Amino acid sequence: MAGNSQRRGRRLTPKAGAPKGSGGKGKDALAGRGRTLPADERPWHKAYSGTEKLPQRTAWKQEKERRAAAEEGRAPKIGQPGTKDTTWGKGSRAGVPLKGGKGRPAGRGGPRVAPGRKSTPAKDSPELLVGRNPVLESLRAQVPATALYTAQGIDIDDRVNEIVRTAADRGIAILEVSRAELDRMTGGVLHQGVGLQVPPFAYEPFEDLMAASLEQAAPLLVALDGVTDPRNLGAVIRSAAAFGAQGVFVPERRAAGITATAWRTSAGAAARVPVAQVTNLTRSLKACKDAGFVVVGLDADGETDLYDLEAAVGPLVVVVGSEGRGLSRLVGETCDLTVSIPMVSDVESLNASVAAAVTLAEVARRRSVEM
Repeated sequence: MAGNSQRRGRRLTPKAGAPKGSGGKGKDALAGRGRTLPADERPWHKAYSGTEKLPQRTAWKQEKERRAAAEEGRAPKIGQPGTKDTTWGKGSRAGVPLKGGKGRPAGRGGPRVAPGRKSTPAKDSPELLVGRNPVLESLRAQVPATALYTAQGIDIDDRVNEIVRTAADRGIAILEVSRAELDRMTGGVLHQGVGLQVPPFAYEPFEDLMAASLEQAAPLLVALDGVTDPRNLGAVIRSAAAFGAQGVFVPERRAAGITATAWRTSAGAAARVPVAQVTNLTRSLKACKDAGFVVVGLDADGETDLYDLEAAVGPLVVVVGSEGRGLSRLVGETCDLTVSIPMVSDVESLNASVAAAVTLAEVARRRSVEM
């Protein structure tokens, strides 16, 4: 008989066995690392044309290229530093739906980030605050800190001097690292040569936040309904500090919290304005109403014009909706009234933080006239 198909003990199943998958364990290796920066946005490339201070090694590369081009009689292939804004992307397009149309998702503006350098720290891990203003304001406000990082060759000004002096007076460890190492630690975000390591943000209990506000002559709080961009959160906190609000409260889930990005955008105002996280925003707004606050939500189809808001002079909670859908249904139903911002053009909506700033500015103006 040809072959061995009838031999005793022959294999009856395929030798390779059933195919096996990875169970999804290798999916991270296939994930993209974000947009690849063009040469004129890379601080380490000779074609760099950004607005951030030119690194010393990049300046050396450009000078080397100039000499080589002069010897060969050609134009140097280098960038023009200061001609391309690498600090922020294109402006955000939308936010809280206001008079003029429905909201659209916010734009992708923000700090320039090097590709492949983003990291997601653990929830309870220390934060690294970056930027000279945020770091200085945090030190002035006695925010707990464990270390101050400064980049080698940093351009020293009055703020840097005060940062180092204050950190030394408080006994905070001061560590000098290379700019590349600080880039890695900050995930590629522009840091202006300084970074302050702080423990996770300490949120204020909501009950204490509300009670402290009611002790003021003009109680004013800001609530954010599903704002997920930490830059918008930081900007709202900055506006709250500028126009006299005593605090900001946000939901614990499906909303931005105080991260290093929010710290930076707030320009350090997060060290002066208490922020609370609440489990249920609707329930918290009802508690504010029971305590005597008037809850006002920003909405495109608001029943009241912002300039006709007579409730602005009393205890007030301003509710700002999310970047895309605005106020949620339950939150909108909980508000005592909804307010629209009048606009003269056909712009569909304002960014969430811009809408909050406009509203808080009008509230502050009314109160200054009445008091």
